[in-house]
Amino acid sequence: MLRTAISTLMFALTFVVAACANEPQISATGEATAQALGQPAANDPENTLVIETKTGKVVIALRPDLAPNHVARVKKLAREGFYNGIVFHRVIPGFMAQTGDPTGTGAGGSKYPDLKAEFTLTAFERGTLGMARSSSPDSANSQFFITFTRVPHLNGQYTVFGRVVEGMQNIDAVKKGDEAQNGKVDNPDKMLKVYVLADEKKQG
Repeated sequence: MLRTAISTLMFALTFVVAACANEPQISATGEATAQALGQPAANDPENTLVIETKTGKVVIALRPDLAPNHVARVKKLAREGFYNGIVFHRVIPGFMAQTGDPTGTGAGGSKYPDLKAEFTLTAFERGTLGMARSSSPDSANSQFFITFTRVPHLNGQYTVFGRVVEGMQNIDAVKKGDEAQNGKVDNPDKMLKVYVLADEKKQG
C-alpha cells in the first residue's frame, strides 16, 4: 500500500509540473519508451533523407521509431518530388531553419490531411528535425524545421522525426531571416532536391 501511495503521489507531482510548464501530457508508457530510445539507426538507406542545398548535401537519419506517421509522410512527399525547389521561408539565427511550404509563406502544406501529433520526450539538440504546426497539436502537414542549437523549450511540444548526421554546415549556411519579422527571409535559399537515399541507390 505504501508503494502504491508513493506512486500515486509521484504521478500527481509530475502532472502538476507539466501543467505549470504548459506542456502536453505524456503518458508514463510514452515517457519510458522515449527514454529507452537510442540514436538514429545507421546505414539504413530507406530511412535516410538527403537534402541538396546550394552549398552541399544534408544527410538526415529519420526516426520511424519515434514518429512513424510523420516519417512516412515526409518520405511520401520526397518521393513525389514535393520538396524539390521549396524555400527556407523562415530562418532565425541561433534557433532554426523552417521549410516545406510550397507557397513560401508559412501558411501552406500538401494535399494530404494534417497528422496527429507523435510527441515524445526526445530532446531538441543541434540538427534535430521537428514538424512545424499551428496552435493545434494535430496540425503538422508538410512543413518542418531544423534546429541550429539545443532548444529545450521545444521538447514535448513538437514531433521529432529525424536528425542531421552529416552536412549540418550546409544548414548553417542557409540565408538568415529578419528576427524582427519572425525570421522571414527575402530571396530565400531553396532545397534543390530532396530524396530518400534508398531510391538514389536503386537508380545508381
